[in-house]
Amino acid sequence: MNKNSVIGFILIFVIFFGFTWYQSRQYEKQVEYQAQQDSIARAQQAYADSLWLAEHPEDTLSSATADRQRPSTPLRQRIYKDSLLDVAHEDSAAFVTLENDKVSIVFNTKGAQPYSVMIKDYMTYDSTDLYLIKPGMSQYGLTIYAGENISTSDFVFKVAESTDSTLVMRLPFAKGGYIEQKYTLEPGSYMVRNDLSFVGMEDVIPRNVSMFDIDWNVVIPRLEKGYRNEMQYSKLDYFFPGEKKPEQIGRGGRSDEERVDARVSWFAFQQQFFSAIMRAEDDFSSASFGIRFFEEDDPDKNLMMCYADMRSEFDISRGDVTVPFEFYFGPNHYRTLKGYDQHYERIIPLGGSVIGLVSRWVIIPTFNFLGRFISNFGIIILLLTIFIKLIVSPLTIKSYISSAKMSVLKPEMDKLNQKYPKQEDALKKQQAMMNLYKRAGVSPMGGCLPMLLQIPILYAMFRFFPASIELRQQPFLWADDLSAYDSILDLPFNIPLYGDHVSLFALLMAISMFVYSKMTSSQMSDDPNMAGMKFMSVWMMPIMMLFICNNLSSGLSYYYLLSNLITMFQTWFVRRYVVKPEKIHAQLAATEGKPLPKSKWQQRLEEAQRMQQQMAKEQARKRR
Repeated sequence: MNKNSVIGFILIFVIFFGFTWYQSRQYEKQVEYQAQQDSIARAQQAYADSLWLAEHPEDTLSSATADRQRPSTPLRQRIYKDSLLDVAHEDSAAFVTLENDKVSIVFNTKGAQPYSVMIKDYMTYDSTDLYLIKPGMSQYGLTIYAGENISTSDFVFKVAESTDSTLVMRLPFAKGGYIEQKYTLEPGSYMVRNDLSFVGMEDVIPRNVSMFDIDWNVVIPRLEKGYRNEMQYSKLDYFFPGEKKPEQIGRGGRSDEERVDARVSWFAFQQQFFSAIMRAEDDFSSASFGIRFFEEDDPDKNLMMCYADMRSEFDISRGDVTVPFEFYFGPNHYRTLKGYDQHYERIIPLGGSVIGLVSRWVIIPTFNFLGRFISNFGIIILLLTIFIKLIVSPLTIKSYISSAKMSVLKPEMDKLNQKYPKQEDALKKQQAMMNLYKRAGVSPMGGCLPMLLQIPILYAMFRFFPASIELRQQPFLWADDLSAYDSILDLPFNIPLYGDHVSLFALLMAISMFVYSKMTSSQMSDDPNMAGMKFMSVWMMPIMMLFICNNLSSGLSYYYLLSNLITMFQTWFVRRYVVKPEKIHAQLAATEGKPLPKSKWQQRLEEAQRMQQQMAKEQARKRR
């Protein structure tokens, strides 16, 4: 064996011996450290037991007797590598309340999470405290890798600070550092600020861990009178950074799920009039959302179950890290939500671009202005209806005048129908009708266009009333809640599409619609081709609206009733005092037999009719 081989063997022996010695020293330290931690855990458990026994002296004797009778058992095996996590897992939870003049939030130290949320100044439909989240119906926690996968909802946090406006809870780790949840509730606010901090966790969380998950599951109870209406206007919303309006799932009572592989700024578990909103100041990096509705006969009177699984980013290599969030627990009040400047008000279903503009810039400001001086919301709706009618009166007056003139011309129109009864004379009859309108100074489109321009306002009101929290539980006449249906008779059975009650406002609205349709149908000719249109306007539309509005907001039916009554009065006034039949007859007599200039629209219409008639003749010739 040469010199080099001897030196090589000696070096291998030294390295092997040194490595063995180092490993044994490390093992001894680990055993010593583990023994210390176990001792701390036993001391903490003994301290907790002593506190319990001090608080429950009546159980001391029975406990001691049971210990003597109970056979010795081996110590419980550890679940977590970190001994303090093991202690926190077995610790007893406590409840701490943050409260101001707007909301009362109870937090559970197990998971450092909201346990229940009660919104003040509001009651449920059956006059009980309004819990947006009932006790124990929320599960919230974050999941992160800290040497092992942990979920904070499994551990009891220690309360580090508790004041009227601030609650700080911490989850310590044996290797040093802690996870901190800090909640701050300012007076007069529905907003809770949440600072999630990782303090001294550089040796616990590996540096390559850059994300953690947050899971929040909530069961929202029923809070309103009408299940179908409440379900129709409840949903889950989520908002992309930089967008103008949120996305939504679950609208119309449809259970749904959605995975979002993009950054999300905030999301909302939205009941008809109240919401739980969570926002990440630095955005969530991705998310999954879901919503499921309970049946109307649910024994616990729950409305829906919502969940949100979010992923957030952080950088533990920078040392102590704080990730800011905020929670909103409160009403879907437009001005309140808009005041946070995060587009929260967009969760209120006020309609699309045009309809939403009418609601935001006309209806809501007018409603709020009147609400400053008048406390009766039935009177506010009346004044709002009159105000809207005055705004559109320049358009509607033309429509009413045109309608009145058409009513005067009805006998002449009937004569033309008798003169041209055959289908092949349709063009001649149409030309004669156009000539009659021209001589009387009537525009066929004069009644249609103004009515079309009113549709955005009518639809805006349709969206506004069921979503307006101002009307919630506001009584008027026989209705006890203008945001829900009114009932003068509860039926012992359910009529499909109609319901199990009779809404008087909906019934009166349908009757007024029927009377107005009878008034306007009198101007229609007796042409058999118009029979179907007459039947639809006089009978089908009122019946359909009766079925639709029976379960909707009584305030909405009341508004439509007022609108129909005002329209009927305006129509009667125009026919009685504005349009003079003798003047129209005199004008017809003066222009009879005289050529009248044709408008470009009339010329194009007649040309199209001639082409259509020519094509019909050619097709008939080919069939022969």
